[in-house]
Amino acid sequence: MKPGTRALGVAVSGGGDRATVAGAVVRATRVVDGFSFTSCTVGGLDSTAAVVDCYERLGREDVRYVLLAGVAPAWFNVVDLRAVHDAVDRPVLSVSFEASDGLRAPIEREFSGAARDDRLAVYEALPDRYSLDVNGERVFVRSVGCEDPGEIVAAFTPEGGRPEPLRVARLAARGVEERGPARGASDDHA
Repeated sequence: MKPGTRALGVAVSGGGDRATVAGAVVRATRVVDGFSFTSCTVGGLDSTAAVVDCYERLGREDVRYVLLAGVAPAWFNVVDLRAVHDAVDRPVLSVSFEASDGLRAPIEREFSGAARDDRLAVYEALPDRYSLDVNGERVFVRSVGCEDPGEIVAAFTPEGGRPEPLRVARLAARGVEERGPARGASDDHA
């Protein structure tokens, strides 16, 4: 992968009614190249739109990949990876860091009626999740529109098991959350 190749990492932080969604553009060389912020509803169904919003706020055609920290940020606000891929026309990868039996049982336990059915429909349509060893650590990946997800995850993970775009996005989301959740904040570029 070329050193200047950029990925947008998207991570979520927060509680209450709204959560901060942070996007961080990071080059394969670990250089941070931009940020965008928005929010989504905790326990809602708007995380897919929030991810797309983070990408669109940047206005960056040079972003080659979109990496997400998991598929259900903000308390079961499940991201539709195919819808994100269709909207941004870039390979989309979800990376999570813990083994799991899946979200079906927790969704069924926490929701009922249409709220349950809507989440399960998005969740069950997700691509399969598989494990990947990166720098001696195990991560779990789902991808859409990506020929070799392992190569992309490895290229953006110079050490440890967390891809750099996701590490930076998580720090940014937490930093904004400490000051109060973003509510349609405009993007800032580094």
